[in-house]
Formats: sequence, C-alpha cells, structure tokens
Amino acid sequence: MNPARLPVGARVKYYRRRNGNRSQAAVAGLCGITERYLQQIEAGTKIPSARVLSRLASELGVPVAALLAEEPVEHRPAPLTAAPTVARALMGCGMERDEAPLGTAELRERVNQAWRIWQSSRTRFSEAADILPDLIYDVEVAVRFHRTGSDAAERRELLQVAADLYGLLRSYCRRAGRLDLSLMVADRAIRAAEGADDPVRIAAAKWNLGHVLLSHDDPGGVDEAKDVALSAVKQLRQAPTTTESKAVEGALELVAVVSDARRHRWWEARQRLEQRAAPLARQVGEGNVQWTVFGPTNVEMHAMSIEMLAGEAAEGLRVADQIDTSRLPSRERQFTFGLELARCHDLRREDAAVLVHLLDLEEIAPEDLARSALARSMILDLHRRVRPTFRRQVTGLAQRLQLV
Repeated sequence: MNPARLPVGARVKYYRRRNGNRSQAAVAGLCGITERYLQQIEAGTKIPSARVLSRLASELGVPVAALLAEEPVEHRPAPLTAAPTVARALMGCGMERDEAPLGTAELRERVNQAWRIWQSSRTRFSEAADILPDLIYDVEVAVRFHRTGSDAAERRELLQVAADLYGLLRSYCRRAGRLDLSLMVADRAIRAAEGADDPVRIAAAKWNLGHVLLSHDDPGGVDEAKDVALSAVKQLRQAPTTTESKAVEGALELVAVVSDARRHRWWEARQRLEQRAAPLARQVGEGNVQWTVFGPTNVEMHAMSIEMLAGEAAEGLRVADQIDTSRLPSRERQFTFGLELARCHDLRREDAAVLVHLLDLEEIAPEDLARSALARSMILDLHRRVRPTFRRQVTGLAQRLQLV
C-alpha cells in the first residue's frame, strides 16, 4: 500500500496500524479528541483541523507532511540550562592549574554528597551548578596524577569515584538539555568504570548511556538504548552475582522496557516488565544501588508509564493509585511520577486534576518543572482551554515559568 496515494483519513489509519497497531481509543486519547471523532476522520466523513492533524502526526511518529502537505507545527522547546561553568570544566578549561591532588576519601564523600543533593534538593540545578565545576576539576586532577603511579588500588578507587561523578553529570546534562555533553560524560563513565575493572559500575555506566539514547527523538537511538542495555545485562551476568549486580541488571531491564514502550511495542514492554524487571525488584527490594533507585516502586512507576505512553489513561491512573512514592530516595523520580500522573489526567481532559498535580510539582521541584518540555506543553495547552474558574491559577503558573 502506498500511503502517498491515500486521502488524509486513510493515511491516519495506515500510520496508526503501521506504527504500533494501536487502538483508535488510545490514539484519540493522546491527541485530545474523542474516539468517535477519530473514527470519522479515518472514514473520511470529518476533516481534521490543522491543530488536530499536528497532534495526530506527532503521536503517530510521522511529519505532518506525511498526512497532509503542510509544514509541521513548531513547538517551544525547553531551554538549554546547563551552567556555562560546568560545560567549561568538562571541556578541560582551568586544568592548567598546578595543584596537588586531593585524597580519594575526600573526593568520594564530595561525589556522594553531590549525588544526594541531585536526588533530593528542590533546587538541585542551582546547587549542582555551584559545586560541580570544582568537583570535576579535583577528580580529574587526581585521576591524572595517579594514572602513571604505582599504587594500583588507589588508581582503581579514583576511577570508581570518577565513574560515579560522570554518572551524575550524565543526568545533569541530560536534564539540562545538553545531550551532546550528556553523551560525552556517559562515555567517560564507561571508560572510568572499565579502567577500574568494576563490573557493576560498567553496567551502571551502560545504564547511563541507555538513558542518553532514550532522550533522542530518533527512533534509531531509542532502539540502540535497548541494545546497549541488554548487552550490558549479558556482560554483567558473567560477573559474580550479588545484590548490587541484580539491582543494576533490573535497572538495565527498565531501559529496555522504556525503549519498547517508546517504539509502541506495548506487549513487549509489559511482558519484559512483568517477567524480567519485576522478579529482580522483588529479590533486591527497595534500594538505590549506583543511584538507579531500582526496586518494586520504580517497577510499578514504569508500569504506569507504559499505560500513559499507550494512551491508556484510565489504566495508568489505576496503577498509580497503588504507588507510594514517599519511599523513594529520589525527588527526581517523585517528580517524574507526578508529571506522568498529570499527563494521564491531561489525556482525559480533567483540567482541575492536571492543575493540582502541576502546582504540586512546582512545590516538589520547581527547577525541574521549568525544564520539562512535557510540563511546559501541558501548561500551555491548559492555559488555552481552561475554564474561567481556574484561569487565574493557570495564568500565574505559566507566568512564573515565563511561558506567557
């Protein structure tokens, strides 16, 4: 079948079936229209507006031109917010200073403290921008100093510290919109972990790389994330089995789950979650090995994510009702859960609930809210359609984020 020769409605139907074979109800929900309206569009009895057509194209993973010969609608992206001082430190600026290296124990504690701030602080971006440049410099100076030294144990510990720091930087750069830097530090984390000959850290570094690849819009990158994760699982299983290795293996399985869901392979995503990730989570319990926050709660959150991505908002909300995020050590994961919960309500056009959750997210992590493309999109859509009853609160939120 040649989709170029089909009318608009038939093209929508063609791509809906080709890209995941999703139900009309799921696609309609994600696009903010009724199932009946989508049925009429596909049957050719209704012509979609440019706005609805843009939403359909975005959800079906094709350009608008694939459905109709017109330019894609531009969306306002989230700002690039990586601190220039962090970027400069990663590029080696300032490394010409000649200072004695700090001790491994001190550096390890500083990296661990940076991770605690990153996972728990409301203002984690601002605090990270203050502490990361000097930390990058001090860790890299120590690694270079011991690179040719005779103390193999000291060098190995420093490389472990470096791998942990680069893992944090991967998350910081990715959340700040600098995928180029995120990919660079993910590669550095792998190299440091391999230099330390630490199987768990190598696997965790591959987990970091998987998340960078998941952040790309390119479907090829999303598929590569799964390949990287499953290759790391295979490699990790060759090492001695420990609680830590099982936890990181579970985190890698979740990368594969997200990849399947992002590629609209709903059955595969649910099956992998239930048969691979969930049993590992039950074995290791709640934890934060290598800062992955892997455990039963994180697995349940991914179950909700699958339903949200599939447009099954009612099922997503049902799953969410069983999740208690207060047990999580990561504010970031709590934010992600709240954002996806808001999205499920958004799919059902339950504007009051969307507003409540967005305001809650502003309290939990205001800097994350300002940097989230999904949150910004929901707020703008809510601002356009909200009832007068809630307009003042929505306008205030949009103004605080400088969206209007």
